[in-house]
Amino acid sequence: MPLSHRTDVLIIGAGLAGLSAANDLIQAGYNVLVVDKGRGLGGRLAGRRIGEATFDHGAQFMTAREARFKGVVAEWIQAGVAEEWYRSYPGQPNSHPRYRGVPTMTAIAKHLAIDMTVMRGTKADSISQQGNRWMAMLDNGETVVAKKMLITSPVPQTMDLLATGNIVLPADKLARLSRIQYEPCIAVMAVLDGPTAIEAPGAISLEKGPISWLSDNLQKGVSKIPAVTIHGSAEFSAHQFERDRMEAGQRLIDAATPFLGTAKVTEYQVHGWRYSKPTVVDEAPCMLVSEATDLPPLALAGDAFAGPRFEGAVQSGWAAAKRLMSTH
Repeated sequence: MPLSHRTDVLIIGAGLAGLSAANDLIQAGYNVLVVDKGRGLGGRLAGRRIGEATFDHGAQFMTAREARFKGVVAEWIQAGVAEEWYRSYPGQPNSHPRYRGVPTMTAIAKHLAIDMTVMRGTKADSISQQGNRWMAMLDNGETVVAKKMLITSPVPQTMDLLATGNIVLPADKLARLSRIQYEPCIAVMAVLDGPTAIEAPGAISLEKGPISWLSDNLQKGVSKIPAVTIHGSAEFSAHQFERDRMEAGQRLIDAATPFLGTAKVTEYQVHGWRYSKPTVVDEAPCMLVSEATDLPPLALAGDAFAGPRFEGAVQSGWAAAKRLMSTH
Protein backbone atom coordinates (compact mmCIF):
# COMPACT_ATOMS: atom_id res chain seq x y z
CA MET A 1 0.00 0.00 0.00
CA PRO A 2 1.60 3.32 -1.08
CA LEU A 3 2.41 5.70 1.72
CA SER A 4 -0.02 8.46 2.63
CA HIS A 5 1.36 11.52 4.42
CA ARG A 6 -0.85 13.71 6.58
CA THR A 7 0.10 17.29 7.30
CA ASP A 8 -1.33 20.67 8.27
CA VAL A 9 0.22 22.47 5.30
CA LEU A 10 1.55 21.04 2.04
CA ILE A 11 3.96 23.37 0.23
CA ILE A 12 4.75 22.67 -3.41
CA GLY A 13 8.14 24.11 -4.36
CA ALA A 14 11.29 24.42 -2.25
CA GLY A 15 12.39 27.76 -3.69
CA LEU A 16 12.75 30.91 -1.61
CA ALA A 17 9.01 31.54 -1.28
CA GLY A 18 8.21 27.97 -0.24
CA LEU A 19 11.07 27.68 2.27
CA SER A 20 10.41 31.13 3.78
CA ALA A 21 6.70 30.36 4.20
CA ALA A 22 7.52 26.95 5.69
CA ASN A 23 9.79 28.55 8.30
CA ASP A 24 7.10 30.97 9.47
CA LEU A 25 4.44 28.24 9.58
CA ILE A 26 6.68 25.81 11.50
CA GLN A 27 7.52 28.54 14.03
CA ALA A 28 3.78 29.11 14.49
CA GLY A 29 3.37 25.42 15.37
CA TYR A 30 2.09 23.99 12.08
CA ASN A 31 3.12 20.61 10.73
CA VAL A 32 4.55 21.34 7.25
CA LEU A 33 5.62 19.11 4.35
CA VAL A 34 7.50 20.58 1.38
CA VAL A 35 7.75 18.74 -1.95
CA ASP A 36 9.94 19.76 -4.87
CA LYS A 37 10.58 18.07 -8.19
CA GLY A 38 14.21 19.21 -8.23
CA ARG A 39 17.12 17.30 -6.70
CA GLY A 40 18.42 20.40 -4.96
CA LEU A 41 16.84 23.11 -2.84
CA GLY A 42 16.28 26.74 -3.72
CA GLY A 43 14.63 26.68 -7.14
CA ARG A 44 16.42 29.34 -9.14
CA LEU A 45 19.12 29.59 -6.49
CA ALA A 46 21.21 27.04 -8.31
CA GLY A 47 24.80 25.88 -8.14
CA ARG A 48 26.67 23.37 -10.25
CA ARG A 49 30.08 21.77 -10.34
CA ILE A 50 32.08 20.82 -13.42
CA GLY A 51 35.28 19.13 -12.26
CA GLU A 52 37.14 21.64 -10.07
CA ALA A 53 34.94 24.55 -11.18
CA THR A 54 31.87 25.72 -9.26
CA PHE A 55 29.12 27.98 -10.61
CA ASP A 56 26.15 30.01 -9.46
CA HIS A 57 24.06 29.59 -12.60
CA GLY A 58 20.68 30.90 -11.48
CA ALA A 59 20.14 33.93 -9.22
CA GLN A 60 23.43 35.78 -8.86
CA PHE A 61 22.96 37.99 -5.80
CA MET A 62 20.37 39.60 -3.56
CA THR A 63 19.74 43.12 -2.30
CA ALA A 64 18.00 43.97 0.96
CA ARG A 65 15.67 46.95 1.26
CA GLU A 66 13.00 46.08 3.83
CA ALA A 67 13.68 45.88 7.58
CA ARG A 68 12.74 42.27 8.31
CA PHE A 69 14.64 41.02 5.26
CA LYS A 70 17.72 43.07 6.21
CA GLY A 71 17.57 41.36 9.60
CA VAL A 72 17.41 37.93 7.97
CA VAL A 73 20.38 38.73 5.70
CA ALA A 74 22.34 39.78 8.81
CA GLU A 75 21.47 36.37 10.35
CA TRP A 76 22.66 34.57 7.21
CA ILE A 77 25.94 36.50 7.29
CA GLN A 78 26.31 35.55 10.97
CA ALA A 79 25.64 31.90 10.07
CA GLY A 80 28.31 32.05 7.36
CA VAL A 81 25.98 31.32 4.43
CA ALA A 82 26.03 34.85 2.93
CA GLU A 83 28.40 37.81 2.54
CA GLU A 84 28.53 41.16 0.79
CA TRP A 85 29.83 40.78 -2.75
CA TYR A 86 29.96 44.36 -4.09
CA ARG A 87 28.31 47.77 -4.13
CA SER A 88 29.21 49.01 -7.59
CA TYR A 89 30.65 48.03 -10.95
CA PRO A 90 33.65 49.87 -12.40
CA GLY A 91 32.34 53.20 -13.68
CA GLN A 92 29.05 52.87 -11.79
CA PRO A 93 28.04 54.96 -8.78
CA ASN A 94 28.18 53.23 -5.40
CA SER A 95 24.78 51.81 -4.53
CA HIS A 96 23.17 49.36 -2.10
CA PRO A 97 25.15 46.22 -1.27
CA ARG A 98 24.69 43.02 -3.25
CA TYR A 99 25.00 39.87 -1.18
CA ARG A 100 25.94 36.40 -2.37
CA GLY A 101 25.52 32.94 -0.91
CA VAL A 102 28.59 31.21 0.59
CA PRO A 103 30.00 29.01 -0.90
CA THR A 104 27.20 29.32 -3.50
CA MET A 105 23.70 30.79 -3.59
CA THR A 106 22.21 27.37 -2.73
CA ALA A 107 23.81 27.57 0.75
CA ILE A 108 21.03 30.00 1.73
CA ALA A 109 18.32 27.54 0.68
CA LYS A 110 20.03 24.71 2.59
CA HIS A 111 20.24 26.95 5.65
CA LEU A 112 16.52 27.81 5.38
CA ALA A 113 15.62 24.10 5.17
CA ILE A 114 17.40 22.99 8.37
CA ASP A 115 15.00 20.84 10.47
CA MET A 116 12.38 20.98 7.72
CA THR A 117 10.69 17.98 6.08
CA VAL A 118 11.42 18.32 2.36
CA MET A 119 10.75 15.56 -0.19
CA ARG A 120 13.18 16.26 -3.02
CA GLY A 121 13.07 14.82 -6.51
CA THR A 122 9.32 14.39 -6.00
CA LYS A 123 6.71 15.93 -8.25
CA ALA A 124 3.08 16.58 -7.36
CA ASP A 125 1.35 15.01 -10.38
CA SER A 126 -2.17 16.04 -9.45
CA ILE A 127 -4.14 17.68 -6.66
CA SER A 128 -7.79 17.38 -5.74
CA GLN A 129 -10.23 18.60 -3.14
CA GLN A 130 -11.43 15.92 -0.74
CA GLY A 131 -14.11 17.62 1.36
CA ASN A 132 -12.31 20.12 3.60
CA ARG A 133 -8.85 18.71 2.76
CA TRP A 134 -6.44 18.76 -0.15
CA MET A 135 -5.05 15.57 -1.59
CA ALA A 136 -1.92 15.50 -3.73
CA MET A 137 -0.79 12.48 -5.76
CA LEU A 138 3.00 12.35 -5.99
CA ASP A 139 4.96 10.80 -8.86
CA ASN A 140 6.42 8.16 -6.50
CA GLY A 141 2.92 6.74 -5.94
CA GLU A 142 2.53 8.31 -2.48
CA THR A 143 -0.26 10.69 -1.49
CA VAL A 144 -0.38 13.72 0.80
CA VAL A 145 -3.52 14.81 2.62
CA ALA A 146 -3.32 18.39 3.92
CA LYS A 147 -5.60 20.90 5.61
CA LYS A 148 -4.01 23.82 3.73
CA MET A 149 -1.83 24.15 0.66
CA LEU A 150 0.67 26.65 -0.76
CA ILE A 151 1.88 26.41 -4.35
CA THR A 152 5.03 28.37 -5.26
CA SER A 153 5.87 27.04 -8.72
CA PRO A 154 5.94 29.39 -11.74
CA VAL A 155 2.34 30.39 -12.51
CA PRO A 156 1.96 28.44 -15.81
CA GLN A 157 3.01 25.23 -13.97
CA THR A 158 0.64 26.10 -11.10
CA MET A 159 -2.26 26.50 -13.56
CA ASP A 160 -1.48 23.08 -15.07
CA LEU A 161 -1.47 21.52 -11.60
CA LEU A 162 -4.81 23.15 -10.64
CA ALA A 163 -6.29 21.84 -13.90
CA THR A 164 -5.47 18.23 -12.88
CA GLY A 165 -8.07 18.49 -10.10
CA ASN A 166 -10.58 20.58 -12.09
CA ILE A 167 -10.11 23.30 -9.49
CA VAL A 168 -12.10 26.32 -10.57
CA LEU A 169 -10.67 29.67 -9.50
CA PRO A 170 -12.74 32.84 -9.14
CA ALA A 171 -12.78 34.78 -12.44
CA ASP A 172 -11.03 37.88 -11.05
CA LYS A 173 -8.14 35.80 -9.69
CA LEU A 174 -7.89 33.79 -12.89
CA ALA A 175 -7.67 37.04 -14.87
CA ARG A 176 -4.85 38.31 -12.61
CA LEU A 177 -2.92 35.06 -12.93
CA SER A 178 -3.27 34.94 -16.70
CA ARG A 179 -1.63 38.40 -16.97
CA ILE A 180 1.60 37.20 -15.33
CA GLN A 181 4.41 36.66 -17.82
CA TYR A 182 7.96 35.33 -17.66
CA GLU A 183 11.08 35.59 -19.77
CA PRO A 184 13.39 32.63 -20.34
CA CYS A 185 17.16 32.61 -19.84
CA ILE A 186 19.81 30.38 -21.33
CA ALA A 187 22.67 30.04 -18.83
CA VAL A 188 26.14 28.89 -19.83
CA MET A 189 28.65 27.53 -17.32
CA ALA A 190 32.09 27.63 -18.91
CA VAL A 191 35.36 26.35 -17.42
CA LEU A 192 38.40 28.42 -18.47
CA ASP A 193 42.13 27.70 -18.74
CA GLY A 194 43.05 31.06 -17.20
CA PRO A 195 41.63 34.20 -15.54
CA THR A 196 39.11 36.44 -17.33
CA ALA A 197 39.63 40.09 -18.23
CA ILE A 198 36.56 41.10 -16.18
CA GLU A 199 37.42 43.82 -13.67
CA ALA A 200 36.63 43.47 -9.96
CA PRO A 201 34.07 42.64 -8.55
CA GLY A 202 33.77 40.11 -11.37
CA ALA A 203 30.33 40.96 -12.71
CA ILE A 204 29.10 42.69 -15.85
CA SER A 205 25.51 43.55 -16.73
CA LEU A 206 24.90 44.33 -20.41
CA GLU A 207 21.99 46.23 -21.95
CA LYS A 208 22.55 45.29 -25.61
CA GLY A 209 23.39 42.13 -27.52
CA PRO A 210 22.84 38.44 -26.76
CA ILE A 211 24.36 38.56 -23.25
CA SER A 212 22.58 40.10 -20.25
CA TRP A 213 24.98 39.05 -17.48
CA LEU A 214 28.51 37.74 -17.05
CA SER A 215 29.89 36.56 -13.74
CA ASP A 216 33.45 35.51 -12.91
CA ASN A 217 32.93 32.71 -10.37
CA LEU A 218 36.60 32.74 -9.33
CA GLN A 219 36.55 36.46 -8.45
CA LYS A 220 33.17 36.02 -6.82
CA GLY A 221 34.71 33.44 -4.50
CA VAL A 222 32.44 30.64 -5.71
CA SER A 223 34.96 28.65 -7.76
CA LYS A 224 38.52 27.47 -7.07
CA ILE A 225 39.46 27.75 -10.74
CA PRO A 226 38.57 30.24 -13.50
CA ALA A 227 34.93 29.75 -14.55
CA VAL A 228 32.25 32.07 -15.93
CA THR A 229 28.47 32.09 -15.87
CA ILE A 230 26.92 33.73 -18.96
CA HIS A 231 23.21 34.57 -19.00
CA GLY A 232 21.63 35.10 -22.40
CA SER A 233 19.36 38.13 -22.87
CA ALA A 234 15.60 37.59 -22.82
CA GLU A 235 15.37 38.07 -26.58
CA PHE A 236 18.27 35.74 -27.39
CA SER A 237 17.05 33.11 -24.91
CA ALA A 238 13.46 33.15 -26.22
CA HIS A 239 14.73 32.80 -29.78
CA GLN A 240 17.07 29.91 -28.97
CA PHE A 241 15.11 28.14 -26.24
CA GLU A 242 13.74 25.25 -28.32
CA ARG A 243 16.90 24.94 -30.44
CA ASP A 244 20.13 23.05 -29.83
CA ARG A 245 21.36 24.04 -26.37
CA MET A 246 25.08 23.50 -26.92
CA GLU A 247 24.95 25.56 -30.12
CA ALA A 248 23.19 28.42 -28.28
CA GLY A 249 25.83 28.12 -25.54
CA GLN A 250 28.65 28.37 -28.07
CA ARG A 251 27.10 31.54 -29.51
CA LEU A 252 27.04 33.12 -26.05
CA ILE A 253 30.66 32.06 -25.44
CA ASP A 254 31.66 33.66 -28.77
CA ALA A 255 29.86 36.87 -27.75
CA ALA A 256 31.68 36.80 -24.39
CA THR A 257 35.17 36.52 -25.95
CA PRO A 258 36.10 40.22 -25.40
CA PHE A 259 35.56 39.76 -21.64
CA LEU A 260 37.55 36.55 -21.38
CA GLY A 261 40.91 38.10 -22.32
CA THR A 262 43.34 35.35 -23.31
CA ALA A 263 41.40 32.65 -21.46
CA LYS A 264 39.99 29.80 -23.52
CA VAL A 265 36.94 27.68 -22.67
CA THR A 266 37.96 24.08 -21.94
CA GLU A 267 34.43 22.74 -21.39
CA TYR A 268 30.94 24.08 -20.86
CA GLN A 269 27.42 23.09 -19.93
CA VAL A 270 24.14 24.86 -20.70
CA HIS A 271 20.96 25.16 -18.64
CA GLY A 272 17.66 26.64 -19.79
CA TRP A 273 15.54 28.57 -17.30
CA ARG A 274 12.10 28.61 -18.94
CA TYR A 275 10.65 30.84 -16.20
CA SER A 276 13.79 32.76 -15.38
CA LYS A 277 12.22 36.05 -14.39
CA PRO A 278 8.67 37.40 -14.27
CA THR A 279 8.25 40.42 -16.55
CA VAL A 280 4.63 41.08 -15.55
CA VAL A 281 3.96 40.56 -11.83
CA ASP A 282 0.83 40.64 -9.70
CA GLU A 283 0.53 43.67 -7.38
CA ALA A 284 -0.24 41.59 -4.28
CA PRO A 285 2.56 39.80 -2.38
CA CYS A 286 0.61 36.51 -2.57
CA MET A 287 -2.83 35.24 -3.50
CA LEU A 288 -5.32 33.37 -1.32
CA VAL A 289 -7.23 31.73 -4.16
CA SER A 290 -9.60 29.86 -1.83
CA GLU A 291 -11.01 33.13 -0.45
CA ALA A 292 -14.81 33.32 -0.90
CA THR A 293 -14.94 29.78 -2.36
CA ASP A 294 -15.69 26.38 -0.82
CA LEU A 295 -12.11 25.25 -1.44
CA PRO A 296 -9.91 24.35 1.53
CA PRO A 297 -7.28 27.08 2.19
CA LEU A 298 -5.05 27.46 -0.88
CA ALA A 299 -2.47 30.20 -1.43
CA LEU A 300 -0.07 30.98 -4.27
CA ALA A 301 3.28 32.70 -3.79
CA GLY A 302 6.60 33.26 -5.53
CA ASP A 303 8.56 35.93 -7.35
CA ALA A 304 5.63 36.59 -9.73
CA PHE A 305 3.88 38.31 -6.83
CA ALA A 306 4.88 41.84 -5.81
CA GLY A 307 8.56 41.57 -6.69
CA PRO A 308 10.67 39.60 -9.17
CA ARG A 309 13.77 39.67 -6.98
CA PHE A 310 15.25 37.37 -4.36
CA GLU A 311 13.84 39.60 -1.61
CA GLY A 312 10.42 39.67 -3.30
CA ALA A 313 10.22 35.87 -3.33
CA VAL A 314 11.05 35.67 0.40
CA GLN A 315 8.47 38.35 1.25
CA SER A 316 5.87 36.56 -0.88
CA GLY A 317 6.45 33.41 1.17
CA TRP A 318 6.08 35.34 4.43
CA ALA A 319 2.86 36.99 3.18
CA ALA A 320 1.39 33.63 2.11
CA ALA A 321 2.21 32.03 5.50
CA LYS A 322 0.41 34.90 7.23
CA ARG A 323 -2.67 34.56 4.99
CA LEU A 324 -2.81 30.79 5.54
CA MET A 325 -2.53 31.21 9.32
CA SER A 326 -5.59 33.48 9.20
CA THR A 327 -7.72 30.79 7.47
CA HIS A 328 -9.76 28.04 9.13
